[in-house]
Amino acid sequence: MIRPAALKDLNALERIENCSFDSDRFSRRSFRYLLTKANAATLVEEKNGVVRGYAMLLFNTGTSLARLYSYAVDPAYRNKRIGSRLVQAAEKLAQENDCVTLRLEIRTDNIASINLFKKNGYRYLESVPDYYEDHTEALRFEKLLAPHLQPGVVRVPYYQQTLDFTCGPATLMMAMKTLAPEIQLHRKLELRIWRESTTVFMTSGHGGCGPYGLAVSACHRGFDVEVFVNDEGALFITSVRDPEKREVMELVQEDFLDELSELPVKIIYGALSVNEIQEKIEQGGIPLVLISSYRIYREKFPHWVVVTGFDARYIYVHDPYIDYESGKTSTDCINMPILKKDFQRMARYGKSGQKAALILKNNAKTEHPKAQHA
Repeated sequence: MIRPAALKDLNALERIENCSFDSDRFSRRSFRYLLTKANAATLVEEKNGVVRGYAMLLFNTGTSLARLYSYAVDPAYRNKRIGSRLVQAAEKLAQENDCVTLRLEIRTDNIASINLFKKNGYRYLESVPDYYEDHTEALRFEKLLAPHLQPGVVRVPYYQQTLDFTCGPATLMMAMKTLAPEIQLHRKLELRIWRESTTVFMTSGHGGCGPYGLAVSACHRGFDVEVFVNDEGALFITSVRDPEKREVMELVQEDFLDELSELPVKIIYGALSVNEIQEKIEQGGIPLVLISSYRIYREKFPHWVVVTGFDARYIYVHDPYIDYESGKTSTDCINMPILKKDFQRMARYGKSGQKAALILKNNAKTEHPKAQHA
């Protein structure tokens, strides 16, 4: 029998964990948190009152992506297809939670698990060096739980933002790398783009990056850029109370607009719909979209993501921010599927519902000489 795990299963879960893994073990405290507070679900396989294995799913708030965070079968009960049944039950549970993609990592030396997941239709995505405590490499796998959707995903390389305020530069770097593979992504470039495009102030801390500054930075590196904004006023200032900070932010935006007036950048005052974003991708563009982070992180701050693809129901994005405190890894942030209707709602920021997007395209006349040496 496979059923949801409960606190009464803590002893069994801890026993299976300790006899299954030599390192990277969940503690009893971790199991308790995952069972009671985390955005997670755990299944156990039980027979005659004995828990013989478990599978744990981690869900991404605001997205349709799930991760098989951990699974294990008591060594005394292996080779009885318990693992296969747990995996199939986990897939069904993920689908019941509106998830269309399930991902996981496996140690390179865990041949039995690798074979199990390949047999169950999981496809290899990439290798992750130095992933486990003992520095063993991980193999990342993925299974589409709704294969009939057939997502059209652009091959966008992933770059993680290294600071809380550099989501804009990180998404721009991913888009540039897609269009010009010779560009090297590194932290110096991330900080250089931030310096070039920052709004100077935000609600607190360092300033984020607005669409105009990012457009200037991309254009100087030889890319064609379209900017879409639904508000001609200064962006991000509604949540800034200090009058002096607001004035500085307005002046910074005016300066960016003055510079853009001398550059071949199109500024369109209007919002892009999800269908229009899809059309831009089909035309060879890479969209960067400003969203409110609340639907994903339950905190209200403006956040940039890069759109990587679409299918009949979902938009797929790379999120440059990895919430390690919630147990997330890059697995949870790459090609995240988000229902189109949900993405339409989250693609706005602030009480006034400010919307902004950039569309990057290759300039056929430019070989990106600046990008190569950035």
